[in-house]
Amino acid sequence: MIEITTKPIDHAGVTDRVRSNLAGAVCSFLGTVREMTGDRRTASLDYEAYPGMAEKKMAELEAEARRRWPILDVALVHRVGPLELGEISVVVAVSCPHRHQAFDACRWLIDTLKEVVPIWKKEIWADGTEEWVHPGMVPPAGGLP
Repeated sequence: MIEITTKPIDHAGVTDRVRSNLAGAVCSFLGTVREMTGDRRTASLDYEAYPGMAEKKMAELEAEARRRWPILDVALVHRVGPLELGEISVVVAVSCPHRHQAFDACRWLIDTLKEVVPIWKKEIWADGTEEWVHPGMVPPAGGLP
């Protein structure tokens, strides 16, 4: 399951989708909007993406993870649009025969997703300033269309 959505993510539902009687382990990761980044207070976040490009890259990550680990099922779901403190921005869920496989695959998927998938995050700081953030990618001048 690969999805870019504007709706709140049902993390329990996403995790249940990857469960299997063949799996001895299901590992999930939830990315949430935190209040503090270093010494700066976040008011909210706004995520933007090119859904087709982002979903294509997420599918490539899924395929690579399936080559590396004995994954039974996987879900990658990222939310776009405005998010408030505490809301879930991303869910990665993986089922595998054994826990070490599920942990390793889940960690690789979220780390790599954050590095290479064209999703941009705008930090809206409590002082009213804004800043685009994405490891390894710079959004176009003036933001995204």
